[in-house]
Amino acid sequence: MSLLDPDICYRALQTRDPRFDGRLFVGVVSTGIYCRPICPARTPKFDNCRFFSNSAAAQASGFRACLRCRPELSPELACWRGTSNTVSRALALIANGFLDHDSGTVESLATHVGMGARQLRRLFDQHLGVSPVVVAQTRRLLFVKQLLHDTRLSIADVAMAGGFGSVRRFNAAFRTLYHRPPSELRRDILHIGSTVAVDAPVMLYLPYRPPYDWEAMLSYLRARAIDGLEVIEAGTYRRSVTQGGLHGTVTVAHAPGRHSLLATIQFPSVRALHAIVTRIRHQFDVAADIDTIAAHLSKDHTLAPFIASRPGLRTPGCWNGFELAVRAVLGQQVTLEAARRLGSRLVDLFGDSLPNAADTRLVRTFPSADCLASADLSRLGMPAARRATVKALAQAAAADPQLFIPKGSIEESLARFRAIPGIGEWTAHYIALRALREPDAFPATDLGILRGAARLDGTAPTAPQLLQRAEAWRPWRAYAAQYLWSVDHKRTDNVTEVHHASETSPAHGDALDTDRETRRHLRRKRMPASDRLVGL
Repeated sequence: MSLLDPDICYRALQTRDPRFDGRLFVGVVSTGIYCRPICPARTPKFDNCRFFSNSAAAQASGFRACLRCRPELSPELACWRGTSNTVSRALALIANGFLDHDSGTVESLATHVGMGARQLRRLFDQHLGVSPVVVAQTRRLLFVKQLLHDTRLSIADVAMAGGFGSVRRFNAAFRTLYHRPPSELRRDILHIGSTVAVDAPVMLYLPYRPPYDWEAMLSYLRARAIDGLEVIEAGTYRRSVTQGGLHGTVTVAHAPGRHSLLATIQFPSVRALHAIVTRIRHQFDVAADIDTIAAHLSKDHTLAPFIASRPGLRTPGCWNGFELAVRAVLGQQVTLEAARRLGSRLVDLFGDSLPNAADTRLVRTFPSADCLASADLSRLGMPAARRATVKALAQAAAADPQLFIPKGSIEESLARFRAIPGIGEWTAHYIALRALREPDAFPATDLGILRGAARLDGTAPTAPQLLQRAEAWRPWRAYAAQYLWSVDHKRTDNVTEVHHASETSPAHGDALDTDRETRRHLRRKRMPASDRLVGL
């Protein structure tokens, strides 16, 4: 585990420096409580402080979470991505509940990320100071603590939402950590007073590290919004969701005063709450350590001005990997608007109906892999090659439910995607970037990225030249790609993410000479937006 400088940590605690929120937790030995550095409580003596880089390490050392500053609301930073991709992939799996079931073991988790269990434990100890099991337990307990504070779910529902097999096990785990039963904490909160109805939708704040370019995120989502599935208006994003065969809706709004997103979840099963919250976090990239990323990429002096002009720019994720991959295929060789209409038609033809939704514009869900694997796609009205790719993608996802879960190295993930007929290098990197949340994925043949790169120093690079330059951007090339897309977006107004035409070939998508095609498209300065190739 990387060592923290106690003097620096204590100064951050004394000044309640918000820059350290999410990076630092302090355990106070005289009280047995651990806090965020912004806690409003009186600053403890230096000798009574123990400093930790994550909440799991603090809890493993015997400290319990503060009820005033609420460590569960600290921004969850993906800071380990810059030091260990293996730890990052394992944390993503843990966040998705990999260890919350009897079948999930550290051994199987290690196999999933391509190493032995002993080596994985060593990496967790080196980078986090705790084991994978402790990380999973801490996440569950902090999540249920937030539910106890912020919702009126029953104790039994909170236990189920946290992945506990029974109320008895939940009570025992909670009492061990907080030295009181959850019912007592709930009584203390209710004593303060609340106007939240018992049957109200679940509303949770998802903190982020500021700044957050909310308008850029909404702009990305608005341009791709599928009719019947998504609605963006009045600064909010609303969509239908599917989890475990059940359907519901989520609404995400910005709460800048709390440096958070506010998620409103209407779903028939509380057991799905943690998974739904995790998906929202991924889609809106709330865990990005944006200061660290911007500082690293700004070392490129030509890229630095664009980064400074777009503070808080995030890399949008997706609701699930299969949906994202299908959207990418639908967007091959057509405009963004045409791709959006294709997606709307796909949802209208093959999505499940969504009865009793609060918003009557949300009427369908995105079709499942099993559905599209056997569907007659000829009614979509798109070329046979792309229909074949959608079919092959659906069949692969139906055969392997873990196709879009990080497994092994990024190269292994890319190879799995390229093995699907019709999926080439661009689509594979795009899926890794948006769906697997790989911070170093980089679709170098994307024409929007190449055009953005051309604006950096006034020359039009080829894809190999851009890849060579992007070596200095590791391990955050995905964020560099987002900045380059934003540069191109300013020039082309309503067009972003332009990719290579060869992705639509019925084989593996690399039939054309990439560099020749790239130069040809870059020379077409006056090409109208309706003729450009865009990805959805």
